[in-house]
Amino acid sequence: MRQYRKEIEETKKIEKIICNKCGREIEVKGGVPQEDVLEVTKRWGYFSDKDNQVDRFDLCEECYDELVRSFKIQIEN
Repeated sequence: MRQYRKEIEETKKIEKIICNKCGREIEVKGGVPQEDVLEVTKRWGYFSDKDNQVDRFDLCEECYDELVRSFKIQIEN
């Protein structure tokens, strides 16, 4: 069994969010985004060409709306 002494805890605070589609910067104050964004994290599975690859991106609300409008089958609300 291993026992560890707790050192100064590392914390991450968001400084900036940039929409991956349009490049617009979402304002962040005190680590809190000032508008909502879609945050996507996808780990690809064994039966894909991207086995175990992890993709991450953020979309502002306008780009999310544009993406959803392009769907052939509308999303459920």
